[in-house]
Amino acid sequence: MADMTAETAMTTTGRIHSWDLSTGVDGPGTRFVLFLKGCPLRCLYCANPDTWHMRGGWEATVDEVMAEIDRYRGFITTAGGGVTVTGGEPLLQPAFTAEVLRRCKEAGLHTALDTSGFLGSRASDELLAGTDLVLLDIKSFDVTTYRKLTGGELRPTLNFATRLDRLGVRMWVRYVLVPGWTDAPESVEALARFVAGLGSVDRVDVLPFHKLGAAKYDALGLPFPLRDTPTPGPELVQRVREQFREQGLAAF
Repeated sequence: MADMTAETAMTTTGRIHSWDLSTGVDGPGTRFVLFLKGCPLRCLYCANPDTWHMRGGWEATVDEVMAEIDRYRGFITTAGGGVTVTGGEPLLQPAFTAEVLRRCKEAGLHTALDTSGFLGSRASDELLAGTDLVLLDIKSFDVTTYRKLTGGELRPTLNFATRLDRLGVRMWVRYVLVPGWTDAPESVEALARFVAGLGSVDRVDVLPFHKLGAAKYDALGLPFPLRDTPTPGPELVQRVREQFREQGLAAF
């Protein structure tokens, strides 16, 4: 079995966009964040359009990724962090993602999966067994808005959230606040009630919409759909956070 595992690690490859070190936004502590290529959604506010397609980037084996992570292992563990696999959408490459998470967990590193949940059905129980925390991006709780905002359907994400809760996988729910799109009080309240019913949610991060990715659209020759949309003011951000807190959730 050990030989088979070693062979899997050598032969399982993934399409990588980049990696980075971050603190506070990609899970607890300082994280080694692995960005994978490819995403099935086209969120209007996406800050990383350069991750949409599988082309570009580079191909790496799990062993090669683990060797890179090992260079920073002492630093990230001392800082109470771990490894986060994100994208793009990491569940577009489920075998590679599962093997990276498994290897990291075996190495004693805290593991996090950052996903929209749209491809949650591709996350095997084995993949989730290697995942300490899921950063679940719920784009909107209104079906029509979700479709217009992302090009996808809401139901798979909600099904995935329910499954994670059933399995006891810890979650941080992430909600991008976009004026005119995701700020409707009734939609936020409905989402807050849904999330409050999930016992494995530790916190909700309300993330103000920003335009830091606009230059990437320009470089790719793509229009940035929300270029003229204002960023949310502090009063709106506070109101939405309070709506989650009113349901007994820790919201930041």
